[in-house]
Order: sequence, then structure tokens, then C-alpha cells
Amino acid sequence: MKLELKGISKAFGTFYANQDIDLVVEPGQIHCLLGENGAGKSTLMNVLYGLYEPTAGQIVVDGEVMNFRGPGDAMAAGIGMVHQHFMLVPVFTVAENVALGAEPTTFGGILSIDQTRKKIREISDKYGFDVDPDALVEDLPVGVQQRVEIIKALVREAKVLILDEPTAVLTPQETDELLDIMRQLKTSGTSIVFISHKLREVKAVADVITVIRRGKVVGDAPPSAPTAELASMMVGRAVSLTLDKGPANRKETTFVVKDLTVRAPNGTYVVDGISFDIAQGEILAVAGVQGNGQTEMTEAILGIQEHVTGSVTLDGKELLGLPVKEVLRSGVGFVPEDRTVDGLVGPFSVAENLVLDLYDKAPFAKRMSMSPAKVEQNAKAKIEEFDIRTPSAGAAAGTLSGGNQQKVVMARELSRPLRLFIASQPTRGVDVGSIEFLHKRIVAERDVGTPVLIVSTELDEVIELADRIAVLYKGKLVGIVPSGTPRDTLGLMMAGVGAEGVSHEH
Repeated sequence: MKLELKGISKAFGTFYANQDIDLVVEPGQIHCLLGENGAGKSTLMNVLYGLYEPTAGQIVVDGEVMNFRGPGDAMAAGIGMVHQHFMLVPVFTVAENVALGAEPTTFGGILSIDQTRKKIREISDKYGFDVDPDALVEDLPVGVQQRVEIIKALVREAKVLILDEPTAVLTPQETDELLDIMRQLKTSGTSIVFISHKLREVKAVADVITVIRRGKVVGDAPPSAPTAELASMMVGRAVSLTLDKGPANRKETTFVVKDLTVRAPNGTYVVDGISFDIAQGEILAVAGVQGNGQTEMTEAILGIQEHVTGSVTLDGKELLGLPVKEVLRSGVGFVPEDRTVDGLVGPFSVAENLVLDLYDKAPFAKRMSMSPAKVEQNAKAKIEEFDIRTPSAGAAAGTLSGGNQQKVVMARELSRPLRLFIASQPTRGVDVGSIEFLHKRIVAERDVGTPVLIVSTELDEVIELADRIAVLYKGKLVGIVPSGTPRDTLGLMMAGVGAEGVSHEH
């Protein structure tokens, strides 16, 4: 199936998210749509999938002009979409989720999930998905949930599959598996539109790359194009893809974690007796596949986990047992791994989100009332300093692109004097231009003498930022190694192998 977008524009009021976009997806082709967060990639795909009506332009399938009035029309035309945030019902089985919206019935009009189960098994066997039709979705790992979304589209006989930022929630291993699945789908004749901002993945799997910047196509490129060239096309300027970071100037060790243990409600140990310390002026990066205790570890330090034992001291002061507010007031800056759930209040303005932890302190508050003028003044300064792309300081934070939401969280947490800075997944879902900026800010915080704890499932990021690397596996500390440790060694440690013979440096 050949898909063409001709002169597609999409306006929201006077703002054009897409402007005069032309795109051709050939049959059996992996066509990558590359661009920064907020460039208009997802908006364009929502137009193609019938979620938005284009302001101008045409969608053409096999030479026929289409007029999609909803996703049902797009699906009927052979277009399927896997959204970045999955559209699954957690308490339903895989088969029930796949059947939703296209419920198979017997001759008498009775619902028959058996037909769906059979199709799921056929597709799962064909592509090696290893998906159980009767498994509850809430019990499945994120990577398998994504396969369920792909199966949903294939059951509906999608000839073109749109994958919107599909690797944003995946571990490195799951990402590799997904790229293999994409290659298999291509071989079987399915066309794929792959929306991404991750250059390594795009170069690994794309047949052709279309770069979008600020709602317009800036050009096409082959996957063999130099990484630096693709990055500059995305951002509109030269981007440094390597971090200019000098050696750590380690001073006094002020942050010490001893025998930290976190017990889950079911009694299992999700963090199992880990100990480490961080000196002023150094970055300790924690590597590990998602789900190995990193989240619980950072939340225990902050005071938002129950059933915690051990000791966490900052400047000699015990933090365990303190309320969250007091931990923050002790000089801890905290960037949570999920900015939308824990980092921002979506309906609040950018200005309000920038003072969430200081709203009741001078200069933002006097006695019992806030000072809107001071809050606004602070917001304007931070929007400029952190290059936050927002229509205004009064815009709801939830309407910003992912990268700009992350900048709001970072700007807030780095806006006060810190004794410790913790950033969990600091650049998850963030484009290359913003990653460069945020990494520089993290290193700058280190260089003023703050102990920095980074938790990231992106091994590239760990290697880039770390002065020392701690590896977690199943809640245990496998080891702490120097920043120059080979990637292969780190990969083995992340799988719980190879701890022997690795220096346990504390």
C-alpha cells in the first residue's frame, strides 16, 4: 500500500503545528519521521490516523483521496497506530483488549473471543512475539504490552503501521527486540512510519528519514547520513553530540547511604541492602534495566516509600523518617522519572510549576499570600535561562512538549541552593538539542560542588555523565566501577553477571 500526504497543514487557532507537509511512504518501507519534541510529528500522525482533521491538504492511499472522520476510517483504509502511551485496559486480557472495538461474534451474534485468541496466536507465532492471549495486560512488562498494541493493528489487517516514539518506555533489550520486529514486519510487506528523536535507532532501522522542524519538513536523508548532520537538521544548528566534561573535583563525602532496604507490600525486597556514597563535586550514575529497584531507591531517599530500613545521611543529618517536604528543605533537588505524574501539575501554569516547592517562601510569599508578580518574574527568567518553549508563563504545563516539561522540572529543582541533586531518567523522551542542554546543567551543578545522583536506563547517558557507575540488579548493588568501564562489562553487570573481578569501589 502506497501512502501519500500532500500539503498537510494543521492549525490550532493561529498556531500551525504542521505546515504544507509532503510525505510519501512506499509499500514495505520503514519511513522515519525524525524531529525534536514539539516539532509536530505526533500531530501529523494524528491527522493521518483520523484523530485530527487537517486544516489543509490531502491524504492519498493507493491513488485515492481519503477523508478520515475518525480512527475507524483510518483502520478501514489499512492504517494502524501504536501510541506512545498505550491504549490498553489493564484489567482485561490480551485477547479482550485486541477484540475491543471490533468484537468478533458467532452466527447468532454472540461474542466469540476464541477467534481473536486464534489470530493472536497466529501473529505471535509468525513474528515470534511470545504473547499469551489469556494473560492480563496489567501483569505484562511494558515491552510485551507494546507488542499487544502491534497485534491489535495487525489483527485489523493494517498495511501501514504508525509507531509513535515506540522506544521511549523500553529498556535497551526491549528496544533491540522491537527493531527486529519492525524489520520482520517490513519483510512481510507492512509499511512502518517510525516517529522518533533517537538517532542511533533511526539509523539502525530506517530506509528513509524525513526531518521535521517546527512543523515543516526540512529535508529527507538516507540512514547513512552522518549523525551530526541529522542532529543539526533536527535542531536547526550545530549540536555537540559529546559532552565536554572535565574530571571530577571530588571534595568532602557528604552523602552516605548504608544498608538501604525497601520491602514491597508482598514482602519481597525491591532494594536489598545497598550502600554507596557521593562526594561533593562528583556524579554517581546508577545503571540498570528498568524495574531493578532504581525507582524505589530514589523514592526511599526522598521519603515517599514505606517499609524502608538502613541509613541515608546528608551533611551528617539522617534523612530516613523525615517528611518529604523536610527532605527537600534539607537541600535535596529531585527530578522524578515520570514528569507528568510526579514532576508537574499539568493544569497549573508554567509559572506556578516553577515554584511548586517554594511557593510559601520569600520572595514568592508574604505572610499568608503569594506574590503573583514575583512568581511571574521568576518564570520569565527561568523560561529564558532554560530555553523553555512555551506560548507564555501562564500556559498550562501539561500542554508543553515532553522536552519542555522536563526543562520546567529541571529549572525548578536547580533554582535553589542544593546540597544534593537527584535526577531519575533526566532526559527520558527528550530530544537531542534538549539533552545537550540538560546534560550541561547537570555537570554545572556538579562543578559548583554538589553531589549528584543520576539514575538512567540509557547506558549512553550513564557513560556520558558518570564519574563513577553503580549497577543495580534485582535490588542489589552488583558493583561500583570507574566511568571508563567498557560497555560490554556494564551490560554483563546489568544482567547480574560479571560482578566478580569488578572493583567494588566505594
